Amino acid sequence: MSMEPQSFHDDTIYAVSTSGGKAAIAVIRVSGSRTDSILRQVCGRSAFKDRSATLAQIFDEHGSSLDRAVVIRFFSPRSYTGEDMVEFQVTGGRAVVSGLLRAIRACPGTRPADAGEFAKRAFFNGKVDLAEIEGLASIIDAETSAQLRFAITMASGELSRQFDRLSNSLLGAMAQVESMLDFSDMEDAAEISVDSVLPIVREAEEVLEAMLQGSNLSERLRDGLIVVIAGAPNVGKSTLLNFLAKRDIAIVSPFPGTTRDSLEAAVDLGGFPVTFVDTAGIREALDPIEAEGVARAIRRGLSADLVLWLSDNDDVTAPNGGTKRPTLAVRTKADLATDFDESRLLISAKTGKGIDALLARISDFARDHFCGVDRVTVGTERQIYAAEGAITALRCILANPIRPIEIVAEDLRAALHAISRISGRIEVEEVLDQIFSRLCVGK
Repeated sequence: MSMEPQSFHDDTIYAVSTSGGKAAIAVIRVSGSRTDSILRQVCGRSAFKDRSATLAQIFDEHGSSLDRAVVIRFFSPRSYTGEDMVEFQVTGGRAVVSGLLRAIRACPGTRPADAGEFAKRAFFNGKVDLAEIEGLASIIDAETSAQLRFAITMASGELSRQFDRLSNSLLGAMAQVESMLDFSDMEDAAEISVDSVLPIVREAEEVLEAMLQGSNLSERLRDGLIVVIAGAPNVGKSTLLNFLAKRDIAIVSPFPGTTRDSLEAAVDLGGFPVTFVDTAGIREALDPIEAEGVARAIRRGLSADLVLWLSDNDDVTAPNGGTKRPTLAVRTKADLATDFDESRLLISAKTGKGIDALLARISDFARDHFCGVDRVTVGTERQIYAAEGAITALRCILANPIRPIEIVAEDLRAALHAISRISGRIEVEEVLDQIFSRLCVGK
């Protein structure tokens, strides 16, 4: 559904859109009905071509020359917010940025933008929907290329288009059902039965269920792959963690039992987020504190996606049967080894020998673990909750389609309402539009 551009605030907002500190360029964004007044105040003129970069002199609040800037004017509704907008690209020094902000602030009816307010205005003016805004937030939060690809899919509107197709399909079913209730005296409606909408309902339920199953993948991608480094004391677990993190996180000591609690390091591995967890050496411990550390190591291993079982000999058997999670056996201290089983990975976290091969194996595991990450799927708790609500309503129809037509209509309405919460783009009037177009009402 398209929404008419509107200004839901009388004031004009402004903000620095680039990060703080010294930089070659800073971008100051302005949106609102007083954009022309600000241009006259700052540039001495308001006549700028739409969506064209223009080099212009800008002045401070006292009319003194401040900088030469690139000015880009956007006329409503062809702007990000749907309102009149302007972006100033100025020299990124603090004095220039502060001077321009003071000049803008001197114009009546202007104020600093609240957090996310440009996106909020874009939403209310029908330029983006809620799913696209959530995708934008995910792009900002993305730390690896895989996370970024998933976020771009959401922000691109592909998820919204998928739900638009579902909404249009269910609106057609709703139009048929509503015609039986409100237009039963029409000959067109006499040919419509609830059975005719069941294939539409079934297909929508299957699509939503597939997207809901994919949400587990998006959640894992957001949290990252958990790789637990486990093994007996003094086999090189902490040394490996420090090597992977490229800094000293864990204390390395020749004395067993040094690590008492889990230590973590987040790593971008082949574009996938991976968290390596160093744990206490697993052995029969008499010290109650070390014993607790061992217990925590075992619990952490049980929740891991992958366990690296380290040993400094060819014994690959984990105490007490290990964690029963996917496990990769690794022999450490390659710099000291004289004989070893060549079928196992051999590494030295001191010299770096074998680390590339180890990371390649983990990277392959991560790629398989996140297989399908580029699929369109719901990705936030809000989207998951809405999709579950829609599925529940649709399954009620499929489970008992011979119920009173009023109940079927209410279930369809509930499914449409749940889907609308994801994109925020549906109105009751669209149901009537569908009825009019299908049944030629008013002829």
